[in-house]
Amino acid sequence: MRALSEGVPLYPVYALLFADAGLTTAQVSSLFVIWSVVAFAAEIPSGALADTWSRKRLYAVGETLTAAGYATWLLWPSYPGFALGFVLWGLGGSLGSGALEALVYDAVPEENRYARLIGRAETVSIVAMLAATLLATPALHFGGYVLVGGVSVAVKLLGGLLALRLPEEPSAASDTSEMSYWRTLRSGVREAAGTRVVARAVLVAALVPGFSALDEYLPLLARDKGATTAAVPLLFGLTALAMAAASALAGRGRGFSWALGGAAALLAAGALTPYLGGMIAVSAAFGLLQYAMIRAEARLQERITGPARTTVLSVAGFASEVFAVVLYLGFAVDLPLTALFALAGIPLLITALLAA
Repeated sequence: MRALSEGVPLYPVYALLFADAGLTTAQVSSLFVIWSVVAFAAEIPSGALADTWSRKRLYAVGETLTAAGYATWLLWPSYPGFALGFVLWGLGGSLGSGALEALVYDAVPEENRYARLIGRAETVSIVAMLAATLLATPALHFGGYVLVGGVSVAVKLLGGLLALRLPEEPSAASDTSEMSYWRTLRSGVREAAGTRVVARAVLVAALVPGFSALDEYLPLLARDKGATTAAVPLLFGLTALAMAAASALAGRGRGFSWALGGAAALLAAGALTPYLGGMIAVSAAFGLLQYAMIRAEARLQERITGPARTTVLSVAGFASEVFAVVLYLGFAVDLPLTALFALAGIPLLITALLAA
């Protein structure tokens, strides 16, 4: 299911769809804002809904809503249609956020075994993402956006159907009353913020994936180091392979503060290296970051003791998105991109100390 969630050929080309429909850069940016606001608003409430109704069904609904968003783009290729599609995608992503991970942990309630399973799933999802990226170009050539979008809708719907076949503990869907919902929501937020051990794990699990927002700037960093436009996808592929390898190894260890410290050092060194070879160090940094992301989530899962597991994970997901926005604002400072990447190693190093 992780492969189907990420193996969407529309991902690398949907910005081109917007541009070809006549949207300006400002309009495209406003669509991203709509997407983020909807995702922020629905993240934690949807987690409580998963805990009181059904995690696998909510995940399936989320994938269906996302597919409906893509279909809306194809059927109504204009600004209102794109905005509606992003609303559906934002809702769909929030409904699935944390639900699948909580479901898996219920089936494999042990930190290392969980990390091993999720690590393998992440490896498969990254490979699927690369495959979908490679598929997008010929699909766009032969069938245009209709074919690319149609395949993307089908992939998402198939992922939702497969989710319904997963086993689920009855307790995850035992009480759908309104009182139970609000009780679960309060319980999850209280455990995430009020229990010291869990709150620390939530903080680390939020900060670590927040740093992955830096990948949005990797093409620009590669170009600053002299990469041609044609070479940028190859360098992105190198980073993806490093992340896939790290995911496969995530279940073989326990600590991860060393990985965060190493990522901080490699990120700064690679960014400051005035040659294209510095991107190898940056790719390795993202690999270590991927390893730490899986370990951080596994540690958080191990610390949660209450029934509102998805709600707690959603709190971490919400905080991670907020931190990513802070990083984006930080990169708006008028400094060279290499310096900004190097400076990003400082909060990453602080996170390593927190994880220790």
